[in-house]
Amino acid sequence: MKKIGFIGLGSMGMPMAHNLLKHGFEVTGFDLSVEKKELLRQYGGRSVETLPELAVGQDHIILMVVNFEQVEDIILNSGLLESIEDHTTIIMMATCPSDQIADLSKELASRKAIKLLDAPVSGGVAGAIAGTLTVMAAGDESVFEEAKPVLEAMGSRIYHVGPDIGQGSMTKTVNQLLCGVHIAATAEAFALASKVNIDLSIILDIMSESSASSWMLKDRGPRMLKEQPEITSAVDIFVKDLGIVLNTGNNIRTALPIAACAHQMFLAASGLGYAKEDDSQVIRSYYAMNNISDT
Repeated sequence: MKKIGFIGLGSMGMPMAHNLLKHGFEVTGFDLSVEKKELLRQYGGRSVETLPELAVGQDHIILMVVNFEQVEDIILNSGLLESIEDHTTIIMMATCPSDQIADLSKELASRKAIKLLDAPVSGGVAGAIAGTLTVMAAGDESVFEEAKPVLEAMGSRIYHVGPDIGQGSMTKTVNQLLCGVHIAATAEAFALASKVNIDLSIILDIMSESSASSWMLKDRGPRMLKEQPEITSAVDIFVKDLGIVLNTGNNIRTALPIAACAHQMFLAASGLGYAKEDDSQVIRSYYAMNNISDT
């Protein structure tokens, strides 16, 4: 039985850890939330109070945290690195800038021989619960093959996108560009229809089965029609992720004008007070800009 250390038991991390347990892995978790650690124990895992304690004896350590700053702090400043054993692989699954992940791997190589996978995921909370996430992994192929059974316990589409740390995060950056633009485009289309008093439920039915359809329209569209939809991914997640997209474009001198427009609409929604609401609520910025009542 492989031993997995799991850091970050949030809305996606917890179901991912749960799926690892259901596939027979021994999971030890760490989270700042006492409630999350207790829930993991109810699922059959164990929890620890410190990251150095978590590092001991693990075959793989998974980081499913909020951003690169947390990844860097956990790996470099918590005592985790000093406690990791030679056979352990760190799997970084958070959405991070590709250049920063690449630089971190170089920093780690200068301090300790360690196995790494840069393996962000797509699929959201629903995919995490169902175990159908898409995993975009980069790193040494032998390290990827060794970790593949672990990844397959959490996802149904597992890809090795390249040998270099950072290529996985770059693939996720491309993914988030498309996701953010598709959500914003759906909101813009709904705003246009709403401005001339066409029933958005009819628009949704028509467009969902037309050539204009997209996965995001079918998934986020219904939530745009709700006054208080369930939260699966917050507006500020796309403020962050599209910010990563634009910074990446700037660094490699690639113009991304449509992504920039989408980022501004998410930023506007955040500024209007919807930062922690479901990302479908980017539509509120279109309503505000066009003086459309959402009631």
